[in-house]
Order: sequence, then structure tokens, then C-alpha cells
Amino acid sequence: MMSKAELARKAGLSTLTIDRVEAGRPCRLDTKRKILLALGKRISDKDEVFDAEAGAARAPQLSTTAVPEGDHAL
Repeated sequence: MMSKAELARKAGLSTLTIDRVEAGRPCRLDTKRKILLALGKRISDKDEVFDAEAGAARAPQLSTTAVPEGDHAL
């Protein structure tokens, strides 16, 4: 599982953007592409991560957890 901070860092996005996408807010296609690639997915896997109808992220599929920076407990 990946933290929101780690996903944001890998995708080159802010944690606020990740929060907004998880909450179902609309986002740009480039933002979706960055999230997919950061998750190790292909663009063709977009329907596994994002709701095809609304374009919003399916939060459980992002597999992020709110782990404070520096807290690396496994």
C-alpha cells in the first residue's frame, strides 16, 4: 500500500490534488495519467482506478493511506 504523500511525490502532484481526486472532484487528463503511471498502471487500466462515468477516482483503488511523513511503520 502507498501513502498519499508517496503517491503525490511519485506522480509529481500535491497531496491536496490526490485528496481532491479521491473525493471524486474532476481533474485533468494529465493528472489521471500521472496517477496511473505512479501506481504502476497502464493508461488502458484507467477504468480500474477511475470511475468511467464521472471521471472520479475510486478511492479504494488508489490504495493510499494517510501516513504522516517520516512514519515508516509497516
